[in-house]
Amino acid sequence: MADPNERDAKLIQYMSEAYGKERELEVALRTDIAMTTKAPYKKRLKQHLKETKAHAKVLERRIKKLGGGGQTVPALVGKATALAKGPLHMVRGSGEQEKMLKNAKTQFTAEQEEISTYLALEVFATKVGDSDTAKLARDIRKEEERMAKYLEGQIRQLAGATAVDEVPARLRRGASKPKRRKAGAGKAARGSGSRAKR
Repeated sequence: MADPNERDAKLIQYMSEAYGKERELEVALRTDIAMTTKAPYKKRLKQHLKETKAHAKVLERRIKKLGGGGQTVPALVGKATALAKGPLHMVRGSGEQEKMLKNAKTQFTAEQEEISTYLALEVFATKVGDSDTAKLARDIRKEEERMAKYLEGQIRQLAGATAVDEVPARLRRGASKPKRRKAGAGKAARGSGSRAKR
């Protein structure tokens, strides 16, 4: 097979970056699944792991179709990065909820990076007339956006659960009440201001 032209070489470059990120996320998701105790959250992470593996496969096929190959380097770099981060996930935070919260925040950041990667690939592919790659990128981006939305909800829930676990109830109750002004304080301040203007 002939070497890819300039257009295809650039498409392969962008897809290889996405491929490496998907492989990195596979390892990170496995670590987070093992740590997650909340059943619905664990189920969604497992579902996203399947999606992530499928994303890597369609990217690999498309890369090969455009004349690329040897995607082991981005995959190995991605996996090595994720494996290095794995032990850090295990020691994050002091409680179970806080560990899951920190993992959800990291996953959310990874999803945002993937969304931007696929958006750039989609726009680039459209601009250079590769509708197949543009559709592939758009379809994957939509799945990443759904996962990011789900993670946003998890971050809200887990932050609340962490507050309950980590902060004594007496301190939480006082923090949520707005401070009240003393009765008549506003009138007195307005009254002295109006007297000063006379």
